[in-house]
Amino acid sequence: MANATVEVKGAGGLPITVSTGLFIDNEFVPALNNETIELENPATGKHLATVSAAQKADVDKAVASSKKAFQTWKKTPPTKRRDLLHALATIIEKRAPEIASLEALDAGILFNDSMGLNVGQAIENLRYFGGWADKVDGETLHIPEGFAYTRREPIGVCAAIVPWNSPLMITIWKLAPALAAGNTMVVKTPELCPLYAQKLGEFIVEAGFPPGVVNIVCGLGHVAGSALSEHMDVRKISFTGSPGVGRQVLAASSRSNLKKVTLELGGKGPSIVFDDADWDNALLWTSLGITVNNGQICVAGSRIYVQDTIYDKFVKEFSARTAEAVHGDPLLPETTKGPVISATQRDRILAFVPRGKDSGAKLLHGGAAIKKDDEFAGGHFVANTAFADVAQDAPIMQEEIFGPFASIAPFKTEDEVIAKANDTSYGLAAAVFTRDIGRAYRVTEAVEAGQITVNMWGTVNANTPFGGVKESGFGRDMGKDAIEEWTNVKAVKFNMMKL
Repeated sequence: MANATVEVKGAGGLPITVSTGLFIDNEFVPALNNETIELENPATGKHLATVSAAQKADVDKAVASSKKAFQTWKKTPPTKRRDLLHALATIIEKRAPEIASLEALDAGILFNDSMGLNVGQAIENLRYFGGWADKVDGETLHIPEGFAYTRREPIGVCAAIVPWNSPLMITIWKLAPALAAGNTMVVKTPELCPLYAQKLGEFIVEAGFPPGVVNIVCGLGHVAGSALSEHMDVRKISFTGSPGVGRQVLAASSRSNLKKVTLELGGKGPSIVFDDADWDNALLWTSLGITVNNGQICVAGSRIYVQDTIYDKFVKEFSARTAEAVHGDPLLPETTKGPVISATQRDRILAFVPRGKDSGAKLLHGGAAIKKDDEFAGGHFVANTAFADVAQDAPIMQEEIFGPFASIAPFKTEDEVIAKANDTSYGLAAAVFTRDIGRAYRVTEAVEAGQITVNMWGTVNANTPFGGVKESGFGRDMGKDAIEEWTNVKAVKFNMMKL
């Protein structure tokens, strides 16, 4: 596997060469014991590539590299860190079709969606946090003895464990502010779709980052992820994924060195449609909210509450708009729906269909796998699925399904829908649709979520913090708040009184 590469075909037949080793010290190297992971194309079910699988010794090597690099990187002038982040953004922008094609090939994300959102967000965040690099300032404070000031200092070696649903975007959400603040970083990529980050490593070298500032390792969660979570030289870890694994990461921190932890652990987002909402706008955003990326999005608007006076009309139109899709090759522009990430995920989503029926809910459409009879016959395609008249305590209303699976229910009053929206262990995102500004204010104040959008769904911006409450986790990506997450505060106090 030494210096091995694989060539794949991207959008428009674009040839893409990808290194398959671990990215350590600005080089691609095989795992020390030559362990590997086999990747499949979820659109075909066929073998895609073989990549190195990091073991504990490889993680130790990556962390040691980042620890050594930190001693110089933390002293690197902020303007230099800024310039490197901007350089990386420019390279991603110029070579966007390569990295978007890789997300399509091994994650099943539509090429156009990756270009528009994932790549776009990566570029936006690199440039936004590049601008922050020379603005990480403290405060001057008055104290009785004289004066004090605070310093925001880098934490040290940090780690990011990244999910498979929007891998490039979420990697950069963590990488950009961490590097801007002066930290070094080890990224553990998702074992189901690591190819985007193999290319990202190549871009990092091209941009001019010193060796060890960023190390990227692919590996199984219970091996490489656990090794990072428990590592005594990792001072901060940021995890995006399931609540169960998030608890394991938090427990590993307590068992080891009490490293700083931020967690984003999914959601069961409510979309609330009042009868005075702009009809077409509400239908557009609620439809997108559960079909984009097959609903494999933590902010998916999977619970849709509609005021009873427009409920029947809404259900009919929503079903008409979301029932049909063009399933197929995510690299093609005419495809509107790619595969879900794996056979395991497909089966998990479909297992909720009988549970929905057993709860008494009405199946509007979908509820089955899509069978193809061409080169995509082995792909993991799931039909858009929606249930109406869903009881509040039904499993499909309470559990995160992480698929193209909508649960719709009526409500009468503002107070009733607020109570229903908050009746969940999650609190990541919500959406409210109304023309009444007073109502919008009251509902956004009352709903328990880290992000609430009004008359739109799920938008993300580099200058706006993103994260959850309750069992959706804690800590924030993006915005000024992210800089605070990737720094420590030191207080310095001066006695200016005569002795």
